[in-house]
Amino acid sequence: MDKHYSLDSLKEIAGGDEDFMAIVAQTFLEEIPPDLRALNEAIENDNKDLAYQFAHKMKPNIEMFGISILKDITTIESWTKGNKPRASITENIEKLNAVLNQVFEELKSDFS
Repeated sequence: MDKHYSLDSLKEIAGGDEDFMAIVAQTFLEEIPPDLRALNEAIENDNKDLAYQFAHKMKPNIEMFGISILKDITTIESWTKGNKPRASITENIEKLNAVLNQVFEELKSDFS
């Protein structure tokens, strides 16, 4: 089964240091789930400033793990700066949640 993330970028940063990679994966698992919950809550409450902060904060980690949802996170960031209704990002937030929850499970399995 294909993974929803890639370690290519992380391996390059880590220079092959497996311990460092495990620490980064563990940090991702500690920080991103609560950030994702906060992002969902901010969107639910139409708090665009807070939604932008969490989307922006998550972006480098999503890039580092090669997770294919950058377009969705960027769309959410753009939504926070405009006047579009929340419904305009429903698909993006659903995809973000689905993919990241899958990544959480995969990382737990791979770095346990």
